[in-house]
Amino acid sequence: MKKSIIYRFTGILVVLLAIMVACTEDIEDVRLDPILSTSEVLDIASDKATVIGFVVAEGDGFTERGICYSTATEPTIDDNKVVYKPGIGGITKATFEVTLKNLNYATTYYAKAYAISDDATIYGKEITFTTLPEVPVVTTAAITEISYTTATGGGEVTDAKGSDVTARGVVWSTSSMPTVSGSKTTDGDGLGTFSSSLSGLSDNTKYYVRAYATNSAGTGYGQEVTFTTLETMERTWWVPGDFVESSYPGSGMTNWSPGNTPIVKSGQAAPDNLEGYVYFANAANWKFATQPNWDGPNYADGGGGTLDDDPGGTNMSSPAGYYFIQADASALTFSALATNWGIIGDATPGGWGGGTPMTYDPELQVWKGSYTFGTGAMKFRSNNSWDDPNPNYGSDAADGTLQRGGENIPVAIAGDYAVTMDLSNPLDYTYSLNTWGLIGEATPGGWTDDTNMTWDPVGGVFTVTLDMTAAEWKFRANDDWGVNFGGSLGALEQDGGNFSISTAGNYTITLDPWTKVATVTMN
Repeated sequence: MKKSIIYRFTGILVVLLAIMVACTEDIEDVRLDPILSTSEVLDIASDKATVIGFVVAEGDGFTERGICYSTATEPTIDDNKVVYKPGIGGITKATFEVTLKNLNYATTYYAKAYAISDDATIYGKEITFTTLPEVPVVTTAAITEISYTTATGGGEVTDAKGSDVTARGVVWSTSSMPTVSGSKTTDGDGLGTFSSSLSGLSDNTKYYVRAYATNSAGTGYGQEVTFTTLETMERTWWVPGDFVESSYPGSGMTNWSPGNTPIVKSGQAAPDNLEGYVYFANAANWKFATQPNWDGPNYADGGGGTLDDDPGGTNMSSPAGYYFIQADASALTFSALATNWGIIGDATPGGWGGGTPMTYDPELQVWKGSYTFGTGAMKFRSNNSWDDPNPNYGSDAADGTLQRGGENIPVAIAGDYAVTMDLSNPLDYTYSLNTWGLIGEATPGGWTDDTNMTWDPVGGVFTVTLDMTAAEWKFRANDDWGVNFGGSLGALEQDGGNFSISTAGNYTITLDPWTKVATVTMN
């Protein structure tokens, strides 16, 4: 019985082995249909992209594989194609990649993997991608209207290259190939022409300029152009004479020594037209020297307002006074107008109907005075006249600088003011309007509120009498820290150290803001 079972089991195994062998032989003859996949796009640029294909099943084998592409959907090998080339050793892998080149920027493409066998061409699924934009195309305009410190340039954006132009202008430098990381203008956006104003330049300097335009791809530049600013023709003439030492006490200036005398100057806008203010404390004999020595040319009085370059020519002769002197270096003419200065305006004591005089201080070389102002506006006016040639000055920006015929100077707070006008630096005329007070822990207002001082016309000082505690304090102008005095009472300094009251009590304090001398007296 056992032998019978064994025989039967052995027979079954033989049959199973025969079946397995037969199945194995059938599998060796099976070939899957060719299948291809287009998997992804990598490294997209403005003119190229890399596309990856994948052979899922090769069937009987491919004679060629690659990527076909077009700007229209459903591309075939009859459109554009790039054939895949095996790597080193000619080994063909299931995954392959090719790079599509010479593409158009900012353009949508459709791509498929393809493979060719002996009898058919098959395609993977379609994928799409869009190339990146390029930097804009811009041209640089020629530079025009060149002056000492300014010029005009510009350019034209002719092609946005697939992305909106968000900024455009010009860049410049004293070195070649400037970029937007340096000096630049910003002159709108989009396509078209634009104009650019270059400022803050140095005179007699060569500059390199390029137009630029920026989009999402970056910044494109136009061709480089160059220009050279004009050479500064500012002139300085000296005014030597027998008046200098008496008119400028303490200055160290000397008579008839050109380099050590007052000056007149011209600016870049009008290099031939010199001007300046010169004080003659006495009747003066004087000349113009064009150098800080007598090497010439030097100019004397040619009569009728003309200049004579004869070394032995007649000196100019002027009575004592404060003179506005002008000279034309091209026409060789001059004028010397005696001026007396005052203030005028609805903030001033005389209103707009009449000027209030100022006083000239030869040692400080300024016009000054103290006045009770209301709110309103004021100007500085010479010779009580608005008529030419009498100059008047305002301030276009109300910033302490003066311009001839400039805007009215506002006065926002009523009070006693120390007024100063400084015409001693040709073409750089300044003024100040200051109320004065005390501030500090020693004062009633502490470090928060100023205690105002008033003008004493008899003593010629600002003064205040108040109770003070044993603590620190300072002088401050206009309730602001822009102008404040500390340090030594006999030689006050801007931003100087705090003063200290050692004993509490009632004090009278005076201040001369021009000589910067103060007194503190306990009552």
